[in-house]
Amino acid sequence: MSVSVESFLMDPHHDGTLQSRIRQMVAQGILSGRMRRGERMPSSRKLAAHLGVSRITVTLAYADLVADDYLRAEGRSGYFVSEGAPEPGDHPPARASGGDAVDWGRMLGHRPESVPMSLGKPRNWRNFRYPFVYGQADPTLFDHANWRGCMLQALGQKDFALMTDDNFDHDDPALVEYIARHTLPRRGILAAPDEILVTLGAQNALWLTAQLLLNQRRTAAIEDPGYPGLREILRQTRCRVVPVPVGAQGLEPARVPAGTDILFCTPSHHCPTGATLPLEARHALLREAAARNTLIVEDDYEFEITHGRAPLPALKSLDREGRVIHVGSFSKSLFPGLRLGFLVGPAPFIREARALRATVLRHPPGLLQRAASHFLSLGYYDAMLRRLTRSFSQRRAVLLEAAQAEGLTIGGAVDVGGSSLWMRTPQGVSAETLARDLHEDSVLIEPGARFFDRPEEGDRYYRIAYSSITEERIPEGIARIARRLRVGNWT
Repeated sequence: MSVSVESFLMDPHHDGTLQSRIRQMVAQGILSGRMRRGERMPSSRKLAAHLGVSRITVTLAYADLVADDYLRAEGRSGYFVSEGAPEPGDHPPARASGGDAVDWGRMLGHRPESVPMSLGKPRNWRNFRYPFVYGQADPTLFDHANWRGCMLQALGQKDFALMTDDNFDHDDPALVEYIARHTLPRRGILAAPDEILVTLGAQNALWLTAQLLLNQRRTAAIEDPGYPGLREILRQTRCRVVPVPVGAQGLEPARVPAGTDILFCTPSHHCPTGATLPLEARHALLREAAARNTLIVEDDYEFEITHGRAPLPALKSLDREGRVIHVGSFSKSLFPGLRLGFLVGPAPFIREARALRATVLRHPPGLLQRAASHFLSLGYYDAMLRRLTRSFSQRRAVLLEAAQAEGLTIGGAVDVGGSSLWMRTPQGVSAETLARDLHEDSVLIEPGARFFDRPEEGDRYYRIAYSSITEERIPEGIARIARRLRVGNWT
């Protein structure tokens, strides 16, 4: 690697000789991490021409830096950043005199709470031997070859315009057609293209919906426990948020409070317990919504992952009044980094959502939309989904058997699909402490407190997922959780 000559800019306000100013530029570049050990420096001739100084001035500055072990000279090869040069963290670069003159605490008109969205998943989760973490892709189940082929196809001349053009507020027509003709009918939903909007994952779909439907005068009801990311989105709208306790079969329609303007729910697989709302309850929920003039936002984030049974009809498919807005995602079934989801709703709502999306990001990247449409329409997605479902079903069976053998308590649904189990600790055991202690055993679980409106009520719950851990490692991972529960100091 070589350091680009364009990265050198002379500070006209710096006191000192040209030689000292060049020396400072190089030293600060190394201390800030822009120039790394072993990288080749620009030749003295090139740097002199770029800065408009004499070559001898640059040569003398380089010689000073060699003497201080910032650089090393290698005969005819030139100058390189020395292997003994300081690391960026060793000597933080000095800030400009005077510091930051802006009072950001006063200038920021709106500051969302700094709440980690990782749900306890560290960035290095792949380094753990037993990662029971939710929502991450397993490379052994992903169809690398065909996805790569679809990406190459999307990069071809035929799709060049879709990849490179600014499509303003429009989506890839092939992707929209696949969603309308294949994805939604599986849920019993019929929708025209003007009732579908492609989003940057389900999170973006929920944000668009909340921005359009909520304000300080409106009330949103959410499941408790429920998806933490939604709670943070709703706080940004400054609306009134009312938590609704969830029962063994999911949301109970009768418990939705009067005066609710918008209800957010996950009927297919409740987040995080995994409960599936029965068909009767779905109809009851729609009746309650009609009687109270409430809109429902249905987050159908994981419906594709079912184990041995057909999924129940989506709320949207049962809706006869246009009250349900449906949120779907390909991120859980393909891979989370894809960030592709969709909104389905009445045309007037989708039109406004499209306009709002356009002001923020125009449209999701054309290359990803076209590659995904190829992967979906060519049948690779369905084939991968079948493999994924089979594997998850086997892993779930192994996990349930291991949990039963070790005496762990399951706190959520058992006989449904999805990719996780909701667990409960013994009386007096903090799941937060358990999760922290399990790091020593190379085990990752997700503490449940952050799923609750009142976190202290959820400190006996945790989630273990099987999407990111191989089947053969599950029994030992569960055994380590049980062992830690037995030997931990919980007093």
